Amino acid sequence: MTTSLIIKASETEIEMNEYLKQLSVEFGFKLVTKSDSPLQLIWQDGQLQLFQIEQKNQGGVRVDFCSSQSEYRRNQASIKKEVIARAVGIKANYRPNVLDATAGLGRDGFVLAALGCNVTWLERHPCVAALLFDGLYRAQQDPNIGDWVSQRLKLIHSSALTSEDILPQLAQKPDVVYLDPMYPHKKKSAAVKKEMKVFQSLVGADLDADGLLASARKMAVKRVVVKRPDYAKPLNGEKPNFTIDSKKHRFDIYLINE
Repeated sequence: MTTSLIIKASETEIEMNEYLKQLSVEFGFKLVTKSDSPLQLIWQDGQLQLFQIEQKNQGGVRVDFCSSQSEYRRNQASIKKEVIARAVGIKANYRPNVLDATAGLGRDGFVLAALGCNVTWLERHPCVAALLFDGLYRAQQDPNIGDWVSQRLKLIHSSALTSEDILPQLAQKPDVVYLDPMYPHKKKSAAVKKEMKVFQSLVGADLDADGLLASARKMAVKRVVVKRPDYAKPLNGEKPNFTIDSKKHRFDIYLINE
């Protein structure tokens, strides 16, 4: 299932909202007041949200780093508690520069930034990149987190498969490239969260994900970290140098020049 490159908004918003106009230009969307697309990006309550229209009682998917849930997650994050912190190599006196090359809704990258890492999100799907851009913009305006969000987080709308295009856009080569490609869920697995069902309807599985590993190795200085479901095979069938397990996932670590 796909969505056309449109953002639905009211006539007033289309005429008066300069930020919304910027958003449409940045990601190549057309602003409209009506659409019959089954998946729609809609400007609602001052936020960009993705809706699956046929699901009448289902809320929109948005990126909101200013919510109470995000605040709680941020305040609970610590080097000792976060498995992802160990996976990317965070230490008491060391914070790696991280390229989150399959950013999605940006949550893992946001946690790493909250722990002190400089993180660049890379997202190729225009709808997802637009959602992430909007969430980042609002977080930058927030008086509680705006300063460090502006300093530590950056978004690039591009594919991680084209390392030769990405590297010139970075201030420096990342210490760590982090990959979390979409993976098909087991038929008998627990129900996916409602928002993830909408998200998966939009982007599907990353069928070219195996190609990400070679590209990531060209960009990373120290390691590539791949987040995988606990039942999934290693990316591209390549055995990692070592693995760190969490409750439902594992992190496969590929060391550079090892």
